[in-house]
Amino acid sequence: MGRAFVYVILGGGVAAGYAALEFTKRGVPHGELCIISEEPVVPYERPALSKGFLLPEAPARLPSFHTCVGANEERLTPKWYKEHGIELVLGTQVKAADVRRKTLLTATGETISYKVLIIATGARALKLEEFGVSGSDAENVCYLRNLADATRLVSVMQSSTGGNAIVIGGGYIGMECAASLGINKINVTMVFPEAHCMARLFTPKIAGYYEDFYQSKGVKFIKGTVLSSFDINSEGKVTAVNLRDGTQLPADMVVVGIGIRPNTSLFEGQLNLEKGGIKVNGRLQSSNSSVYAVGDVATFPVKLFGETRRLEHVDAARKSARHAVAAIMEPDKTDIFDYLPFFYSRVFTLSWQFYGDNAGEVVHFGDFSGNSFGAYWVSKGHLVGSFLEGGTKEEYEAMSKATRLKPAIEDLAELERQGLGFALAVSHKPLPAPPLDVSGSGVVLERPIYAWHATAGVIVAASIAAFAYWYGRRRRRW
Repeated sequence: MGRAFVYVILGGGVAAGYAALEFTKRGVPHGELCIISEEPVVPYERPALSKGFLLPEAPARLPSFHTCVGANEERLTPKWYKEHGIELVLGTQVKAADVRRKTLLTATGETISYKVLIIATGARALKLEEFGVSGSDAENVCYLRNLADATRLVSVMQSSTGGNAIVIGGGYIGMECAASLGINKINVTMVFPEAHCMARLFTPKIAGYYEDFYQSKGVKFIKGTVLSSFDINSEGKVTAVNLRDGTQLPADMVVVGIGIRPNTSLFEGQLNLEKGGIKVNGRLQSSNSSVYAVGDVATFPVKLFGETRRLEHVDAARKSARHAVAAIMEPDKTDIFDYLPFFYSRVFTLSWQFYGDNAGEVVHFGDFSGNSFGAYWVSKGHLVGSFLEGGTKEEYEAMSKATRLKPAIEDLAELERQGLGFALAVSHKPLPAPPLDVSGSGVVLERPIYAWHATAGVIVAASIAAFAYWYGRRRRRW
């Protein structure tokens, strides 16, 4: 018993939805594409689970956040897949893969064959048991990775209003869930071993701003220690959380966000792995030419930094999926994947975006006592990363463009003085050519083709930057 397809997408997360849309845009014939997913629903925008889905009023629910609404494109409902002749194999686990024979074996015993496979299996949430702590199966201990997790979290949350929630972990999931729990009038304490929240990305100064803001909303922080055990009652519920430093915290619910692990087990020993993921080239193609990998599970070359990375964020999932399909359908017209790492989050009334790499020396700027500030990272004399809180759409776009350009930086103090204005000016600068030190500032832009253009370009860029900065500060939108 089996079925055969030209293209199979294994995994039903964000990447699968964006890949499906790209396939249809490029004219995939009906009946040639199949999506296999363990989840019982068609692909959806996973970020909604830790944001809108957890709101107490007008919460987000399917079908409102099916892909690809996160990129302001079509909402791909089950009807859409049917109309485009895409076969959906939902609620189905694949228990074995043979990339040499190009077959997948499902838990029901069906063999599905393909000519081209896109691995979009994503990652799973790390469990407490992997760190020597039992209790994940307690009735009020929650994880958040898929729709079933989110639905269960909402149920536990609604029964804990006015009670105490302990959030284990200070990363993305921990921070976003803590905000949602607070909005739901639950007393929140965050516990993590690092010196500050979002330690993989934030500097201590940036983290301090968010921790202060959270504390103003009633969230408490216990840092530098970890969970050691739970007190569980006869009903199977956690009643207290015990920490390694001896602290005991009363608990009505626990949310665990301690990281993820890519789902690569089906392909270990068959494909090359690197940095925890499936190693792919600039076309998202694995060591087997018929197999591609995208999203959280893929380790791909980041052209801008000349090294491979595995990135855990929805933006990389969306863009890598689209690029893989382009490389499959039109290989002669598709360049290598040139991705600028991008991360963002929205919590309470805050909204930040990060671009590039947080390597090298950091330069903070803006008003850390207000609601708009940022940072640049400078490595080997060039801008390699940028962060902005409270920006407008235009300001975020300027930060992105400036980071991709990697302008030379000679004077960190001058960069700090210019702050956001530097990105605004650089993003509007003339076409790149040999370096030119502008106004003796020590911040190096690049020389236009003609001398007259250099003078005019600098004047225009400065004028536009000044106006954009003033105008953006007034609008405060996005």
